Amino acid sequence: MQALVIVGHGSHLNPGSSDPAFTHADTIRASGAFDEVREAFWKEEPSFREVLRTLESEEVFVVPLFISEGYFTEQVIPRELRLDEWDPEDWDSDGTDADHVTVRAEDVDKTVHYCGPVGTHDSMSDVIVERAKSITDDPDVGEGFGLAVVGHGTERNENSAKAIHYHADRIRDTGRFEEVKAVFMDEDPEVDDVTEFFDAEDIVVVPLFVADGFHTQEDIPEDMGLTDDYRTGYDVPTEVDGHRIWYSGAVGTEPLVADVILERADDAGADLADAIERVRQQTESDSATSAGD
Repeated sequence: MQALVIVGHGSHLNPGSSDPAFTHADTIRASGAFDEVREAFWKEEPSFREVLRTLESEEVFVVPLFISEGYFTEQVIPRELRLDEWDPEDWDSDGTDADHVTVRAEDVDKTVHYCGPVGTHDSMSDVIVERAKSITDDPDVGEGFGLAVVGHGTERNENSAKAIHYHADRIRDTGRFEEVKAVFMDEDPEVDDVTEFFDAEDIVVVPLFVADGFHTQEDIPEDMGLTDDYRTGYDVPTEVDGHRIWYSGAVGTEPLVADVILERADDAGADLADAIERVRQQTESDSATSAGD
C-alpha cells in the first residue's frame, strides 16, 4: 500500500486557506492513484503531528503544498512528522531544485518519501501560463502581453524570491510573452509599481500564492490601483496608468496543480501507472470550465 499526504499551511484567520489542499486531494483521491490520500496542516486540523498515525500504508509520499523552500519545508514539516533521519542538506538544493529524500518515520514504522514543494517544480511554470490563458480567455495569450509573476518576498527567507524569479525566467525563455517580470509585495521590485516595469499595454498579473486570501484578494488589487476598496470589486481588465491589468487568482487554486502534486510523487518513485494522464485529462477539463465561467 502507498499513501499520499498533501501538507499545507492552513490558517485560523482565512477559512479558504486550506481549500486548495482539499480540492487537489479530492481530485487525486478520485483517480485511485493511491490507497490513501490525506491532507494535513500547520494551522488547522488534521495536523502535521498526527497525520502519519492515521495511515495504514507503510510507504508514504509527502508533498508540501508550499511555494518555496525554507523554514516550513526544511524545519517545521520534517520535525512535526518526526522524520528523525532528515537533513536539509540531503536535498542538495540551491533553493529551487529540491526533489525528494527517503527517510524512516520510526515511531510509526513507515518509509516516507519527502518531496520538494509544489511551487518550485518545473511544471508550475505551465500552471502560471494556464492562469494567464484563463483570465484572458485566450488560449494563445502572449503576443503583445506582459506577464508579472507576483510573490510575497521577504528578507527573512531568500528562497521566497528565488522561486518567483525561477518561474519568471523559465517563462521568459520560452519567448511566449513580450515581457516577463518577477515582482513582490514586500521587496523590490514592488507590485505597487507594476505598470512602470512594462512597455506592453496589456499586463497579466499572476500571484504565485497557494490560496486566495488577504494578500491576493485585498492587498494586491489595492496596491496595483485596481480599486480603492477591495470590497467594491474591480473589472478585469482594469486600466491603470495607461495599461490594461488582467489580474488572476492565486496559482494554487488552478486545477492543474493536482498534476504537479502527482508529478512530485512520481519523481519520488510512486507507482502511479496511468494516473497522471487520467488526472491531467480531468484537470484540463476543470480548467477549461473555470475559464468559461
